[in-house]
Amino acid sequence: MSGSECGKHGKGRRKLFRIIIACILVFLLIVLITILLIWAILRPSKPRFILQDTTVYAFNSSTSNFLTSSFQVTISSRNPNDKIGIYYDRLNIYATYRNQQITLRTAIPPTYQGHKEINVWSPFIYGNMVPIAPDFSVALGSEQAAGSVFLMVKIDGRVRWKVGTFISGRYHLYVRCPAYITFGSKSNGVTVGENAIKLQFVTRCSVSV
Repeated sequence: MSGSECGKHGKGRRKLFRIIIACILVFLLIVLITILLIWAILRPSKPRFILQDTTVYAFNSSTSNFLTSSFQVTISSRNPNDKIGIYYDRLNIYATYRNQQITLRTAIPPTYQGHKEINVWSPFIYGNMVPIAPDFSVALGSEQAAGSVFLMVKIDGRVRWKVGTFISGRYHLYVRCPAYITFGSKSNGVTVGENAIKLQFVTRCSVSV
């Protein structure tokens, strides 16, 4: 075979290679555009969370700059989408006071939420002798003595959207649920078990994805 023939074969292979690469890129572009169009048409809505109640088993701030607390909270989540499912890959729930975390994080088991479905969880969250900033400790003691303490129940996690057979990447989920814990004569809760108070809220939570 002459040198010119080898050159022609080399050019032919390079041309075929470029055609194959171009076809792959066009195919990937079509797939991407299709996914984006489906996503834009369906426009997934954020899940809706509601804090239904909180049962207070312990709330002791008598030791200066420390707090011991134990709660069981009931939280519901609703998927408002008609054609989009939600994978909750990771959910951690905890409580804060004035943006300071006062309980350990409790993991909620991963789950899949279908179209228009509702999930209800009742995890325990607690903290034993958690250090509190001195100025927060004074404010907490005053609020508890006055009969009402404002806490924030938070959920941090990761979610994925499911559209047909397509599953999106992971997105951060932030849920914030206000909770007023009442004490003494101002408490509007119901006594359950031994020294536990159940408070009904039905409070809508803020959700960011």
